[in-house]
Amino acid sequence: MAKILGNFHLALLIGVVLLLAVMFGLHREAMSLDGYWPLFLRYLHTIAGVLWIGLLYYFNFVQIPTMPNVPAELKPGVTKYIAPAALFWFRWSALVTVVLGLLVAEMTLPGYSARALMLEESHRTIGIGMWLGLIMAANVWFVIWPNQKRALGIVAAEDAVKARSASVAMMASRINLILSIPMLYCMITQS
Repeated sequence: MAKILGNFHLALLIGVVLLLAVMFGLHREAMSLDGYWPLFLRYLHTIAGVLWIGLLYYFNFVQIPTMPNVPAELKPGVTKYIAPAALFWFRWSALVTVVLGLLVAEMTLPGYSARALMLEESHRTIGIGMWLGLIMAANVWFVIWPNQKRALGIVAAEDAVKARSASVAMMASRINLILSIPMLYCMITQS
Protein backbone atom coordinates (compact mmCIF):
# COMPACT_ATOMS: atom_id res chain seq x y z
CA MET A 1 0.00 0.00 0.00
CA ALA A 2 2.88 2.40 0.81
CA LYS A 3 4.29 1.91 -2.72
CA ILE A 4 0.97 2.96 -4.24
CA LEU A 5 0.15 5.85 -1.91
CA GLY A 6 3.78 6.95 -1.69
CA ASN A 7 3.83 7.58 -5.44
CA PHE A 8 2.07 10.89 -6.19
CA HIS A 9 1.58 10.16 -9.89
CA LEU A 10 0.16 6.70 -9.25
CA ALA A 11 -2.24 8.05 -6.61
CA LEU A 12 -3.33 10.78 -9.02
CA LEU A 13 -3.85 8.22 -11.79
CA ILE A 14 -5.99 6.07 -9.48
CA GLY A 15 -8.10 9.13 -8.67
CA VAL A 16 -8.62 9.84 -12.38
CA VAL A 17 -9.54 6.20 -13.06
CA LEU A 18 -12.09 6.35 -10.23
CA LEU A 19 -13.43 9.61 -11.66
CA LEU A 20 -13.89 7.98 -15.07
CA ALA A 21 -15.61 4.99 -13.48
CA VAL A 22 -18.02 7.28 -11.63
CA MET A 23 -18.61 9.45 -14.71
CA PHE A 24 -19.35 6.60 -17.06
CA GLY A 25 -21.15 4.57 -14.41
CA LEU A 26 -23.52 7.38 -13.43
CA HIS A 27 -23.86 9.59 -16.50
CA ARG A 28 -23.02 7.56 -19.62
CA GLU A 29 -26.38 8.17 -21.26
CA ALA A 30 -26.38 11.89 -20.36
CA MET A 31 -22.99 12.69 -21.93
CA SER A 32 -24.07 15.09 -24.66
CA LEU A 33 -22.03 18.17 -25.60
CA ASP A 34 -24.82 20.55 -24.65
CA GLY A 35 -25.78 18.96 -21.35
CA TYR A 36 -23.04 17.02 -19.66
CA TRP A 37 -19.80 18.70 -20.74
CA PRO A 38 -20.59 22.12 -19.24
CA LEU A 39 -21.08 20.28 -15.93
CA PHE A 40 -17.77 18.46 -16.38
CA LEU A 41 -16.01 21.75 -17.18
CA ARG A 42 -17.57 23.21 -14.03
CA TYR A 43 -16.08 20.27 -12.13
CA LEU A 44 -12.63 20.96 -13.64
CA HIS A 45 -13.08 24.68 -12.86
CA THR A 46 -13.82 23.74 -9.26
CA ILE A 47 -10.77 21.44 -9.01
CA ALA A 48 -8.50 24.17 -10.41
CA GLY A 49 -10.08 26.72 -8.06
CA VAL A 50 -9.58 24.49 -5.03
CA LEU A 51 -5.91 24.10 -5.96
CA TRP A 52 -5.50 27.86 -6.51
CA ILE A 53 -7.25 29.02 -3.36
CA GLY A 54 -5.79 26.13 -1.34
CA LEU A 55 -2.30 27.31 -2.25
CA LEU A 56 -3.26 30.93 -1.53
CA TYR A 57 -4.37 29.83 1.93
CA TYR A 58 -1.24 27.68 2.38
CA PHE A 59 0.95 30.71 1.66
CA ASN A 60 -1.04 33.03 3.96
CA PHE A 61 -1.89 30.67 6.81
CA VAL A 62 1.27 28.51 6.85
CA GLN A 63 4.31 29.57 4.84
CA ILE A 64 4.41 33.36 5.38
CA PRO A 65 3.73 33.22 9.15
CA THR A 66 6.13 30.28 9.67
CA MET A 67 9.15 31.52 7.70
CA PRO A 68 10.41 33.93 10.42
CA ASN A 69 10.65 30.94 12.80
CA VAL A 70 12.51 28.67 10.37
CA PRO A 71 16.23 28.42 11.20
CA ALA A 72 18.42 30.18 8.61
CA GLU A 73 20.10 26.94 7.52
CA LEU A 74 16.69 25.40 6.68
CA LYS A 75 15.21 28.37 4.74
CA PRO A 76 16.86 27.38 1.42
CA GLY A 77 14.79 24.18 1.50
CA VAL A 78 11.67 26.33 1.31
CA THR A 79 12.93 29.12 -0.94
CA LYS A 80 14.73 26.91 -3.45
CA TYR A 81 12.39 23.91 -3.61
CA ILE A 82 8.99 24.24 -1.92
CA ALA A 83 8.06 27.84 -2.77
CA PRO A 84 8.97 27.66 -6.49
CA ALA A 85 7.01 24.40 -6.91
CA ALA A 86 4.02 25.82 -5.00
CA LEU A 87 4.17 29.02 -7.06
CA PHE A 88 4.18 27.00 -10.29
CA TRP A 89 0.92 25.28 -9.35
CA PHE A 90 -0.43 28.53 -7.85
CA ARG A 91 -0.09 30.64 -10.99
CA TRP A 92 -1.18 27.95 -13.47
CA SER A 93 -4.19 26.90 -11.40
CA ALA A 94 -5.22 30.58 -11.28
CA LEU A 95 -5.10 30.79 -15.07
CA VAL A 96 -6.90 27.47 -15.60
CA THR A 97 -9.59 28.48 -13.08
CA VAL A 98 -10.29 31.73 -14.93
CA VAL A 99 -10.27 30.19 -18.41
CA LEU A 100 -12.51 27.28 -17.40
CA GLY A 101 -14.85 29.62 -15.52
CA LEU A 102 -15.33 31.76 -18.61
CA LEU A 103 -15.83 28.63 -20.76
CA VAL A 104 -18.41 27.25 -18.34
CA ALA A 105 -20.30 30.54 -18.35
CA GLU A 106 -20.38 30.69 -22.15
CA MET A 107 -21.30 27.02 -22.58
CA THR A 108 -24.11 27.42 -20.06
CA LEU A 109 -25.60 30.43 -21.81
CA PRO A 110 -23.97 32.39 -24.67
CA GLY A 111 -23.33 35.96 -23.56
CA TYR A 112 -23.49 34.98 -19.88
CA SER A 113 -19.94 36.18 -19.14
CA ALA A 114 -20.54 39.58 -20.73
CA ARG A 115 -23.80 40.11 -18.83
CA ALA A 116 -22.14 38.98 -15.59
CA LEU A 117 -19.08 41.19 -16.09
CA MET A 118 -21.38 44.12 -16.88
CA LEU A 119 -23.00 43.38 -13.50
CA GLU A 120 -26.51 43.14 -14.93
CA GLU A 121 -29.00 42.69 -12.11
CA SER A 122 -29.76 39.01 -12.72
CA HIS A 123 -26.04 38.21 -12.98
CA ARG A 124 -24.65 40.61 -10.37
CA THR A 125 -23.57 38.06 -7.75
CA ILE A 126 -21.59 35.88 -10.17
CA GLY A 127 -20.33 39.02 -11.92
CA ILE A 128 -18.83 40.38 -8.71
CA GLY A 129 -17.27 36.96 -8.09
CA MET A 130 -15.88 36.91 -11.64
CA TRP A 131 -14.39 40.40 -11.29
CA LEU A 132 -12.78 39.49 -7.97
CA GLY A 133 -11.37 36.31 -9.52
CA LEU A 134 -10.00 38.22 -12.53
CA ILE A 135 -8.37 40.80 -10.26
CA MET A 136 -6.88 38.01 -8.15
CA ALA A 137 -5.54 36.15 -11.21
CA ALA A 138 -4.01 39.36 -12.59
CA ASN A 139 -2.46 39.92 -9.18
CA VAL A 140 -0.94 36.41 -9.29
CA TRP A 141 0.59 36.81 -12.74
CA PHE A 142 1.53 40.50 -12.82
CA VAL A 143 2.43 41.28 -9.19
CA ILE A 144 3.03 38.18 -7.06
CA TRP A 145 4.94 36.04 -9.58
CA PRO A 146 7.34 38.73 -10.90
CA ASN A 147 8.13 39.82 -7.34
CA GLN A 148 8.53 36.25 -6.08
CA LYS A 149 10.99 35.49 -8.88
CA ARG A 150 13.22 38.27 -7.54
CA ALA A 151 12.60 37.48 -3.87
CA LEU A 152 13.43 33.79 -4.31
CA GLY A 153 16.47 34.44 -6.49
CA ILE A 154 14.95 32.84 -9.58
CA VAL A 155 16.02 36.02 -11.38
CA ALA A 156 19.04 38.01 -10.25
CA ALA A 157 18.38 41.01 -8.02
CA GLU A 158 20.25 42.98 -5.36
CA ASP A 159 19.44 42.21 -1.72
CA ALA A 160 17.46 45.44 -1.26
CA VAL A 161 15.39 44.66 -4.37
CA LYS A 162 14.82 41.09 -3.14
CA ALA A 163 13.58 42.36 0.23
CA ARG A 164 11.27 44.93 -1.40
CA SER A 165 9.98 42.30 -3.85
CA ALA A 166 9.24 39.88 -1.00
CA SER A 167 7.25 42.59 0.78
CA VAL A 168 5.28 43.52 -2.36
CA ALA A 169 4.54 39.85 -3.12
CA MET A 170 3.35 39.28 0.46
CA MET A 171 1.07 42.34 0.38
CA ALA A 172 -0.38 41.26 -2.99
CA SER A 173 -0.94 37.78 -1.58
CA ARG A 174 -2.75 39.29 1.42
CA ILE A 175 -4.92 41.33 -0.95
CA ASN A 176 -5.85 38.08 -2.72
CA LEU A 177 -6.61 36.50 0.66
CA ILE A 178 -8.97 39.38 1.43
CA LEU A 179 -10.61 39.25 -2.02
CA SER A 180 -10.98 35.45 -1.89
CA ILE A 181 -13.45 35.65 0.98
CA PRO A 182 -16.20 37.58 -0.88
CA MET A 183 -15.20 35.95 -4.21
CA LEU A 184 -15.91 32.46 -2.83
CA TYR A 185 -19.19 33.68 -1.34
CA CYS A 186 -20.27 35.06 -4.73
CA MET A 187 -19.25 31.90 -6.58
CA ILE A 188 -21.08 29.61 -4.18
CA THR A 189 -24.27 31.68 -3.85
CA GLN A 190 -24.52 32.71 -7.52
CA SER A 191 -27.49 30.51 -8.30
